[in-house]
Amino acid sequence: MQAGGGPVAVGQALTLLGNILQLALEAERITTNPVRLVRRARAPRRKEIQPLAPAVVERMRAASTQRDATLLSVLAYAGLRPSEALALRWGDVRDRTLLVQRALSLGAEEDTKTTQHRTVRLLAPLKSDLAEWRLASGRPADDRLVFPNQAGEPWSVAAYQSWRRRAFARALTAAGDVKATPYVLRHSFASLLLHEGRSVIYVARQLGHDPRLTLTRYGHVIDELEDQPRTDAEETIRQARVPHRVPSQFPPADLTPTGTEGGKAGNLGADRPSVTMEPAGIEPATSCLQSRRSPS
Repeated sequence: MQAGGGPVAVGQALTLLGNILQLALEAERITTNPVRLVRRARAPRRKEIQPLAPAVVERMRAASTQRDATLLSVLAYAGLRPSEALALRWGDVRDRTLLVQRALSLGAEEDTKTTQHRTVRLLAPLKSDLAEWRLASGRPADDRLVFPNQAGEPWSVAAYQSWRRRAFARALTAAGDVKATPYVLRHSFASLLLHEGRSVIYVARQLGHDPRLTLTRYGHVIDELEDQPRTDAEETIRQARVPHRVPSQFPPADLTPTGTEGGKAGNLGADRPSVTMEPAGIEPATSCLQSRRSPS
């Protein structure tokens, strides 16, 4: 616990140690298994999850650069873990789904947290965000990262932590001083699916969870939605986007049609502010690490 391990990790370590010592006891290498004498600490009660509403997510996105905003969309509208989102490659973005088959750990690509690969439903608003970001990025090849660092390589741990403290924190402040972590955004995707009336098994498969874990974490959300009208996830996101505008990589075009009334040309983009993306994106300049891909 003092070294930073949570109660679940401590319990798992204790179980593993107990199993090892039990084998030693059965092999008559030791006379007793001391782990059996240890009283396990009661796990603290888990706080109820409070998913961020799409309106809050959109305020965060509106206060972010285009790459930040796209990353937030992937976290909130596809339910990827931050490590999975940062390991996503353009070839994983399909027409109707995202393929989640790797995660970023200590700056290197590894398997996902559960080692289970999955496909995630690609909501139309997120599909549009990704298409715009790929165009703004120069249409990179399928084997390139969707969210690389400035050198085109995976983020380092230091870069991710810096992004959390700076860019992500600014987005939270702009959204109304919201308290959340990048990981919490995936609960928004679960909430959207539950509001559609999706089953626990469907939501678990989308998140890469065991159904029992999904029911435990989102049981209170399911209870609140009982007998409530179903709402479409894509339409909910679209409605949340109406009052907000995400910065674009390119300024609006200056369109001047001819033949306007009175012989005067009209500028259709005159009332639209030009917003450009910060060159540094969401990550400060950092040294890149060599990426490695786990064997399939």
